[in-house]
Amino acid sequence: MSQAQAESVIKSIIREINQECALRGPTLSETLVAFMVKAVVLDPKNEFNVDRKLTSQDVQKLVELCVDKLMQECSPALDTIKMQVFFDMNYTSRREFVEEHQRVLQARLSPLCREITEVRVKTQEELQALYSTITSFVLLRSGLGPPSDVNTVRETTAALQSIFPQQELGTFMSLAKKDKVQQLNELTSVVMGIRLFNKFLHKGGESIDDLPAFLGLTLPAASHNAQQQLEQSQRLAWKCTALLERAISSEAEQEESDPSLTLLKQSLYNLRQHETFLKVILVSSALCSAAVPSFRREAVNLADLSQCSRQVELLQTDLTSRMSILTETVQFRTAVPTALVFPHFTVLGELWKGFQDEMLLLSILDNIAATLQPYLAAQSQLFPEKLLDDMLQGSEVKTDEQRVAESADDRVDPSEATGREWFHPDTVGNFDKLPLQYRGTCGYTLVNKEGLLLPGNPSIGVLKHRGKFYAFSSKDAALSFSSLPEVFISRVAEKAKSSPELIQLLQLHQQFCGQKILAKPIATRDSGTQTDTHLVETNMVVSYEWNEWELRRKAIKLANLRSTVTHSMQTDLSHLRRENCSQTFLPRPQASQTKRDGHSNVPRPQVYLAGLRGQRDGRLIKTNLTRPISE
Repeated sequence: MSQAQAESVIKSIIREINQECALRGPTLSETLVAFMVKAVVLDPKNEFNVDRKLTSQDVQKLVELCVDKLMQECSPALDTIKMQVFFDMNYTSRREFVEEHQRVLQARLSPLCREITEVRVKTQEELQALYSTITSFVLLRSGLGPPSDVNTVRETTAALQSIFPQQELGTFMSLAKKDKVQQLNELTSVVMGIRLFNKFLHKGGESIDDLPAFLGLTLPAASHNAQQQLEQSQRLAWKCTALLERAISSEAEQEESDPSLTLLKQSLYNLRQHETFLKVILVSSALCSAAVPSFRREAVNLADLSQCSRQVELLQTDLTSRMSILTETVQFRTAVPTALVFPHFTVLGELWKGFQDEMLLLSILDNIAATLQPYLAAQSQLFPEKLLDDMLQGSEVKTDEQRVAESADDRVDPSEATGREWFHPDTVGNFDKLPLQYRGTCGYTLVNKEGLLLPGNPSIGVLKHRGKFYAFSSKDAALSFSSLPEVFISRVAEKAKSSPELIQLLQLHQQFCGQKILAKPIATRDSGTQTDTHLVETNMVVSYEWNEWELRRKAIKLANLRSTVTHSMQTDLSHLRRENCSQTFLPRPQASQTKRDGHSNVPRPQVYLAGLRGQRDGRLIKTNLTRPISE
């Protein structure tokens, strides 16, 4: 079966399952149905062979199993899968949230922008209408106050006229479309800065919301609510873990009134998944290190409430500094050069857009955190906190921090597990940033204790096996896992096949399909494009002539050139303008041999004179002391 045929069969199965579920209850998303199909096929208890073609009986059995699982009531496992699908479809990075908002805003304003950039005015009334349209665009794009408010429109018009009077519309109309859009955006930023500065000076801006003050109040409240939900999920997860440990270690038979071990594990997975998603929204890197070490560092660089708080503080500092600079610049001056203040107004507008983005992110994150709460309904109905306290009967409930502290002194000695590569906090840099498998939980405990999730303690030692890193809850678990790592890895995968919610919770996508199971569906939508009538606004042909006789004169000149002879000459001033080159041959090296040079040494002349001094009447005696040449 080709890939296209296989995709067609899968789509038909999903469509049939969706129709069956719609007859029994609300319509489900295609992503949830597709995930359930994958989970049912992977479960070994259902005995589906993925290597052979599905028969009609297999398809019917698959549809029935998927419908039964999707229509289960009060199922923590189903709630966990729904929670995973919802979060995967609605949460993305901080940058993508802002980019999506900008695309939506641009799509809403595109008709107005197109009307401004493509209009052709001829009368004074059309010029005034165009200027009003530009004012409306600036007002809507800035988001400073309601567009229906009279004072808001008046303030925006006054600010726009101070930097862009109506007399400059002619210059604006002569620009290309791209330049027009750029100038509209620049005008919006400057107008925003002017209105914000006037509000700072208490000269207007009553309709502008005080976003810094509002964010200063709502951010702590949103963080507090999310923190409360996180603490509640952690507290319930610790109690479920204690119950599971006692039930697994106890050899006595359970009473009939005791809850099912399977439902208790599903509730634990549900709580751990809710805890993980809340940390993605709430916890920054600093808070993660102080929180649960096992389910940690989900999104250090993603959009969370802590990062929103830090960003708001930076924007508030920059806004205050820019306002002070502007106040000093325009203080006691009746006229200020535009080149001096316009850059400050532009920066003010961009800073306020940053506050608007943070407000949007806060609203999205708060809505996501609030929407996650209903996915705990089955768990809270089966195991409310009061029931868990009664079932514990005074048993000790350990937090994840306490479990990590108990095993902090036990460290794996590499000599005890030869042939394996171990990492410790004092042997490797950036130890806390190692990408631990299974979200940092202990794979050995998951296999040997009936699917129990316990946090791994990296201080014991992190095992590196085939480029992946594993943490463990105890030294014995680390040594046992390192002795047969492939066996335990495969057994963890088998556990995930029986409990499909573990695939997303423990990030096991690569072991099953090489990619994420919860993939966003490809959405189709109607779209349209518009091509400008004249791509080049100005196309002036300089050589164009409308006069027939002028064209004839040019033709005669061209005809006369055919019979003329051209002359040229070269002078001393022009000969260097031509490129010349020459090729020469280097002279051959030559040498000659002559006779040996000789020389002679002649004696040095020496003459001695006697009687020059000391005798008044003496005679001068000259003696030649020169040696003979023959010597």
